[in-house]
Amino acid sequence: MKISREVKTAVLVLSGIILLIFLFNYLKGENLFESPNTYYTEFDYNALSTSSPVTVRGNSVGKIKKISYDFDTGKTRVAFTVDDKLTFSKQSKIRLYQTGIMGGNALAVIISQEGEIAKPGDFLQSEIKEGLVQNLTDNFEGVSGSLGSTLKSADTLLVSLNNLVEDESEDGIKNAIKELNATMKSFKSVAYSISALVDKNDDKIAAVLTNFDSITKSLSVITSDLKNVKFSETVAKLDETLSSVNTLMTSIQNGDGTIGKLLKDEGLYDNLEAASKEMEELLRDIKLHPARYRRILSKKEIPYTPPSEDQKN
Repeated sequence: MKISREVKTAVLVLSGIILLIFLFNYLKGENLFESPNTYYTEFDYNALSTSSPVTVRGNSVGKIKKISYDFDTGKTRVAFTVDDKLTFSKQSKIRLYQTGIMGGNALAVIISQEGEIAKPGDFLQSEIKEGLVQNLTDNFEGVSGSLGSTLKSADTLLVSLNNLVEDESEDGIKNAIKELNATMKSFKSVAYSISALVDKNDDKIAAVLTNFDSITKSLSVITSDLKNVKFSETVAKLDETLSSVNTLMTSIQNGDGTIGKLLKDEGLYDNLEAASKEMEELLRDIKLHPARYRRILSKKEIPYTPPSEDQKN
């Protein structure tokens, strides 16, 4: 059976139309062989187009299907499709965000698995992420205000400097430059003097630096020796010594031992005082009657006679 040329032409034309429709939808991101799932959301204003992508974590999973204005609520209703393999709950949100600095926008599905799984035709809550351009605009507004105040401050500073150097004479600036030049010459002269002083005392400065280096080394050695000293043992021994001294002082305070009795026994003190007086009288009698004591070894006993008041004096 032969197919006529007209039939072949019609089949070819229809195939071309179908292929053209397929390619057109493919370029829009739609696949005619897949069953898209349509969901809905809404915004206060429209910043999308039908070619805006729908993404999940930066990956394209669908397209905007329809954008319409709701006259009852005054909001923009957006219908979008996603791949039927994508599952998320009704708690998920649809975020409007900016894809680049040139102002392109897209929708992002912020997936949440909590709650009931969303089904085609469900309405999802929306949110808007502030774009880079808006952030830069806000920042530039603040920078602009700061720049204005800075320029005003600079202008005030320049006016003050102008008033400072203002001179009614014609040679005011020249005189100021001359004075500045004289000041620089003075500084230059001082620098030369310091340089000459350093050159003359180069050996002395070197000797001072050498002495300082030796002192530094000596201090380093002393520091090393101090590090090697066992301070803890020394402190412990000192603490033991102080404890012994404290015990000894406590014992003396309580009247224990010979020293304690000497300090605390009043009777012993009185006896020592009386003995001291008798010794004093004995020494005075020896001075007054030396001949008496030269015969102390003789058999004849000579009785002791207390000295009179005149002899005492």
